[in-house]
Amino acid sequence: MVVKPMTGPAKHEGRLVQPGLKVRGRDYLRLTYGPDYLDRLADLRERNLGRKRSLALREYALGLEAIDRLVEDQPLWRRNQAVFAVLALESEPTDPRL
Repeated sequence: MVVKPMTGPAKHEGRLVQPGLKVRGRDYLRLTYGPDYLDRLADLRERNLGRKRSLALREYALGLEAIDRLVEDQPLWRRNQAVFAVLALESEPTDPRL
């Protein structure tokens, strides 16, 4: 399940806060990381998630920009710029298990 704030975009110290958090159950984690994942839990918690978090924030900001451009009735090519930028970010290689 994905947990998101009800109030919409949240900021902390002037910066956007990650817009959503994936919560995964034990069965999903067992399938993804193997049956012994509980033995390696400390290692899994130490992974650097900064790249994935940064990517999520950029995609979120671009999505908001695309909506703003739609509401402002900007030309189609201007709306598509933000949408294609999101698609370009999604093509960056990241660890799918994160």
